[in-house]
Amino acid sequence: MTERQKDRPWLMRTYAGHSTAEASNELYRRNLAKGQTGLSVAFDLPTQTGYDPDHVLARGEVGRVGVPVSQLGDMRRLFQDIPLERMNTSMTINATAMWLLAMYQVVAEEQGADVRQLQGTTQNDIVKEYLSRGTHVFPPGPSLRLTTDMIAYTVHHIPKWNPINICSYHLQEAGATPVQEIAYAMSTAIAVLDSVFASGQVPEDRRGDVVARISFFVNAGVRFVEEMCKMRAFGRIWDRITHERYGIENPRHRRFRYGVQVNSLGLTEAQPENNVQRIVLEMLAVTLSKDARARAVQLPAWNEALGLPRPWDQQWSLRIQQVLAHESDLLEYDDIFEGSHVIEEKVAGLVTDALAEIDRIQEMGGAMAAVESGYLKAELVASHAARRARIESGEEKIVGVNCYESTEPNPLTADLDTAIMTVDPASEAAVVAALHRWRDDRDEVRAQEALSVLKKTAAGSENLMPATLECVRAGVTTGEWAWALRDVFGEFRAPTGVSGAPVAVTAEAGTPLASVRAKVARTARELGAGRLRLLVGKPGLDGHSNGAEQIAVRARDAGFEVVYQGIRLTPEQIVAAAVAEDVHCVGLSILSGSHAELVPDVLARLRAAGAGDVPVIVGGIIPAADAEALRAAGVAAVFTPKDFGITEIIGRIVDEIRTANALDPLEVSV
Repeated sequence: MTERQKDRPWLMRTYAGHSTAEASNELYRRNLAKGQTGLSVAFDLPTQTGYDPDHVLARGEVGRVGVPVSQLGDMRRLFQDIPLERMNTSMTINATAMWLLAMYQVVAEEQGADVRQLQGTTQNDIVKEYLSRGTHVFPPGPSLRLTTDMIAYTVHHIPKWNPINICSYHLQEAGATPVQEIAYAMSTAIAVLDSVFASGQVPEDRRGDVVARISFFVNAGVRFVEEMCKMRAFGRIWDRITHERYGIENPRHRRFRYGVQVNSLGLTEAQPENNVQRIVLEMLAVTLSKDARARAVQLPAWNEALGLPRPWDQQWSLRIQQVLAHESDLLEYDDIFEGSHVIEEKVAGLVTDALAEIDRIQEMGGAMAAVESGYLKAELVASHAARRARIESGEEKIVGVNCYESTEPNPLTADLDTAIMTVDPASEAAVVAALHRWRDDRDEVRAQEALSVLKKTAAGSENLMPATLECVRAGVTTGEWAWALRDVFGEFRAPTGVSGAPVAVTAEAGTPLASVRAKVARTARELGAGRLRLLVGKPGLDGHSNGAEQIAVRARDAGFEVVYQGIRLTPEQIVAAAVAEDVHCVGLSILSGSHAELVPDVLARLRAAGAGDVPVIVGGIIPAADAEALRAAGVAAVFTPKDFGITEIIGRIVDEIRTANALDPLEVSV
């Protein structure tokens, strides 16, 4: 032990929430008892996208990827016996962030807490939702206003709260390079700060207080040296922007403050035990360097590519953090990379390239303009396509996937049905019933008056947080709050980036893609069609569109005519498009766990529309038992993360089209 005082560990969290508020509360209290030092709340997709659990789009999604919170009673139960004044809570919530923060504040007040002492974070980064995660609701302008109003409100009333956690995490999941991750996140920060300061809600002498509460949420991949350099580059650029652009003189205000969840994109279904060492290496990227160390860390579980982790799996990830913090000597030293010429050269290169990309985005009019033009999305789709091409060619190696594939039987996954946690389908009905009781028992006049004031405020220019707080206290529901704002602001469908993505895999003679193109062309001729038509559909509320986009791009490059309308469609809309476009195959992508509800609905509607002979394929995080049930229901093929070869998938889609149309099989090497 050195004489230097040991540093305090980072906040340790696990990202958690499922089924119901009561079940999630029990999980939180168990994790806190195990030594977790902060909470990280995962909300289900209806909550994230502003729908009540009885809405048609919420069917099959309630409690799947997080906890449903549709009204104040849910929030009370979620934090039962957890003193919020002494807690540091991260809420992964974006489009409806103002609503969830208002409910959190009211519950804290009911507990007797001083809201000025509340600590935590609302993610509240809508730009990355347009680009990669897909839980956006409103257009860019109104969304930026909601963020601006939240920041101004918290600076004055909840000064220890981080009202925005600018999130590059999902950008990396969508394929962003380190340079893109830095540049797009910083461009978002510039757009937000420009808006806050232009709003006139914060006096000049409190600009530093605004900047000091801006935090970031980043991703750390397995290339941990590069990732650590990325974090050092992030800090330098943030210091430069806040000093030069906004005149913030206090170095403490300019400090780059970030939390991290390490990479889930690289977690594999094949040999999932390898995910443990991946997680450890990724954690080192954001903890080894004291000058670029995360303020909070949450780690995924080893089995997230298989399904929903169990409490034991989350405990394992927590213990990984605790061993590093309490058993190793990491926290006993100053920055161990100071003076490294290798690190300095890499950091300097990232800074230069990221600043150039930031300047390019500013020349376009800033982050919001670059979202609306489709530039940012197209760049991410292209980067992701290039990465997938490197994996398929073997240039980028992934152990257990495209190299070293032989393996001993895995005792961790010997029984796949018990290796993950499943959500009881009956919990959705219970949540819906509780919602109906809540509406029946509230003061309806007060609720409607609160909604009327909210809409009037939205149509004006006053801060929306006070009207939102009254909606919470009046018993308004999540869906009602969001629909009131939809009535004023409208909704927004983000660009898909598919049409603008360049070719990532060549179709030169002798290549796998060339073989598949020939197969596509021959099948089209035999069917008397100009081109084969593939509909790629995202039913329900799942906004993880990366996989669907990559299938769409590769199918396009293989000669298909691709129908892809983006995320958040009902089964009825998907079937209507399939019939109208007379497609030869329907491909459904679902990663939220709602496949058991939504896929059979699509199949039934296709049959009712007289298109029951159109083959349906499904891709997503689908347990083996569910995949078997889907095939029994009539699905032609099921693809999961282990099926990483996209060109091969396209070839198999052609096979299913030929089978459905009684054409002879074609041999093709891919």
